[in-house]
Amino acid sequence: MTEVSPRPSRTIWIGFLLFFALFALAFLLWLMRAAQNFGEVPLRVIGPVADFALTNQDGKLTTLADLTNHVWVADIIFTRCAGPCPRMTAQMRSLQNSLPKESSAKLVTLTTDPDFDTPAVLKKYGERFGANFSRWTFLTGTKAEIAALAGDSLKLSAVPVKPEDRRNDADLFIHTTIFVIVDKHAQLRGSFETGGEGVDWTNAVQPKLLQAVRQLENEP
Repeated sequence: MTEVSPRPSRTIWIGFLLFFALFALAFLLWLMRAAQNFGEVPLRVIGPVADFALTNQDGKLTTLADLTNHVWVADIIFTRCAGPCPRMTAQMRSLQNSLPKESSAKLVTLTTDPDFDTPAVLKKYGERFGANFSRWTFLTGTKAEIAALAGDSLKLSAVPVKPEDRRNDADLFIHTTIFVIVDKHAQLRGSFETGGEGVDWTNAVQPKLLQAVRQLENEP
């Protein structure tokens, strides 16, 4: 007499189905993560940002500690600028408005003209561009203090234009037109050109900057 093997119980079949469902879910999550990582921007550590103490648009002291544990994007402008500064500030506003509400990223604008750009002047300038001062800070200080942060730490350069070389009364400085990004541990991690021939802010630069913010916010 042939012995018939018992059929697998219903519990075993349910176990198999559950296992394959979990495996499929894990694989799908891996594919989603891989697709997200595929578009990541290379963000090597360029160098540390040294401590600083500057004055914001409200006349209050701002130090590196106020930005620690935040990803932040910075630039350098001056309010009397008739060249690239209005464009750069409008781009920073666009970045501000495009950041997710849940993001804790900060925006920092330094002036290269502290003799004129007092806190009151900077606040009026920020208001003109729709700055949200809880996220976007405008900083001034002595020329030496600004140079230490902008030039030494953030690699943002600004050079006064000699009086004889000025094309108009607002042609006071030649400065970089880049945005730089700093991680939560006060390390400079990248720079992004905002203007010039072939630069597409809306479709290329801003999406990369937003991706860089997400990457750094997701880092430990």
